[in-house]
Order: sequence, then C-alpha cells, then structure tokens
Amino acid sequence: MNESNILITGGAGLLGSELCQLLPKAQAPNRDVLDVNYQESIIKYFQDNKIDLVIHCAAYMPPMNSDKHPEEAIRTNIVGTSSITIKCIQEDIRLFYISTDYVYKGDKGDYKEDSELLPVNRYAWSKLGGECAVRMYPKGLVIHTTFGPKEFPYEKAFTNQWTSKETVDVIAKKIAGLVDSDVRGVLNVGGSRNTIYEYAKRISPNKKIGKLTREDMLPNYVLPKDTSLNTDKYKIFKVNQQKEIL
Repeated sequence: MNESNILITGGAGLLGSELCQLLPKAQAPNRDVLDVNYQESIIKYFQDNKIDLVIHCAAYMPPMNSDKHPEEAIRTNIVGTSSITIKCIQEDIRLFYISTDYVYKGDKGDYKEDSELLPVNRYAWSKLGGECAVRMYPKGLVIHTTFGPKEFPYEKAFTNQWTSKETVDVIAKKIAGLVDSDVRGVLNVGGSRNTIYEYAKRISPNKKIGKLTREDMLPNYVLPKDTSLNTDKYKIFKVNQQKEIL
C-alpha cells in the first residue's frame, strides 16, 4: 500500500502519534483540518485527499470523562466514528477502528473476538456505539486493544484488575503490521495477561509503585475486573502472513 494514502485520525494522541512515527508518510491532519465531530469537515477532507485506508484513533478521552460529559463521548466516539464509517463506505475505503478491551463485561477474561460484549461504564458503551457502525462495513476492522505510555505514569497500580495492556510502541507496531493485509471483522491485539500492578512493575522496574484496588476508585466509576484478551486469532494471522512472505 502507498503509505501516503493512509489517513490516521487522532494523530496527536498517544497511539496516533506512535503510528505516525512508524508510518511517517501517512496523512495525520490536526483538528483544524479534519475534525471528526463535524461531518462537513470529514466530507471536505475526503474530497481533497487520496485515501486508501483510515486508521481511526480519534476518541474522546480519558475514560472517566465520559461519565462527566457523556454528550462529548457520544459526539466523538459514536457520531464521529459513524460519520467516518459512512464516508469510507461511500468511497470504498478500508477502515481500522481502534476500540477498547472495556467493551467486554470484564468478569472472566480471556475474551475472544466473538465473546459477548457488555460494557460496564459509559466510555466503553460509547466505543461500542462506534464499533456498531464499523461492524456493518465489510471492509472495516475493529481492533480491541489496550495500551499505555512507555513508562508507567502513576504512583500506584491496581492489584486486582487483569488486562492484556502493552506499551503503546508495542501495540502500534502490531497495528502498523496489519496495513498491507486484508484482515477484516474483529481482531484482539494485546499482550499477555497481567494485573495492572504486574504490568507497571514490568515496564517501570526502577520506579516505586504502590498498590491499589479497584474498590479504591471513585464510587460512581466502574472498572471491570478482568478484560484480558485471547489473541490467538492475531497470532495465527501473523504466522500465516510470515508463510506468505517466505
């Protein structure tokens, strides 16, 4: 694929900026040029530029803000994603949508792509809302993932929340590696199962990190217990991809 025909939305964000480093020729307009909250902005940008693939990273963050401002989460994560999807359908453009592991209920972990989706907080519901639009597009790919900065940014970490979180550089490389593939549907992309505390100690071994439980969180914000991802489908895909290269 011609890298210059890839559009990365949310290019200033954590994942988007990492993808821009891996795909330096890709289009990554700022919000003054492309604002996913405004359909007119989307229409104009797509009219003015050649696009073969959209990697849709733009989202209303952080998650807790969706409880405070649900209208903003709806506007960006649901309506904005739907507008991007509609334009991709109209122009026959492939679409990668960066969703979240939080769309799963989070009571048992090891979730597969076809596991039941039942979010426990408003952020996850808003991401699932956008996901519904992408799932209706045959050339769409929903990516369930979770990532963080290369160094753990907090002083404490949860000891009773399990995840497949990886550092953003690792996740970005995995997503960038899908660009030349024809993978569609839903794909879990993540690391091995760890508690957030174990993950924090692994990526920041020299930092003193205290322990925290989910029950210590704000009383009105629900954190799922275990959203670890089964990534067998991704692993099989990568093995087959390597065989094709050989």
